[in-house]
Amino acid sequence: MKQLLLLFAVLSLSGCVVGTVASTAVDVVTLPVKAVSAGVDAVTTSQSERDEKLGKELRKQDEQRGKEYRLAYERCRKGKPLPTDDCALFTQR
Repeated sequence: MKQLLLLFAVLSLSGCVVGTVASTAVDVVTLPVKAVSAGVDAVTTSQSERDEKLGKELRKQDEQRGKEYRLAYERCRKGKPLPTDDCALFTQR
């Protein structure tokens, strides 16, 4: 009876061992591929990433121009413009 139970246990567990070995073998084989693709993704930028970066730069430039415009307007309004301020732009409204 013990031998039959032992034989049943060995046969039923052998599938688990084979499955685990096969799973480990697949993980070992695919690991270098995953590492290389992660490295390539880290080094290269996609078109959408470039578009996002360009959009961010353009928004930052636009914010800076707006800030300079508001400062120049305030200086002209107070009568203390810088030589580079074109106060005629602000009086034509």
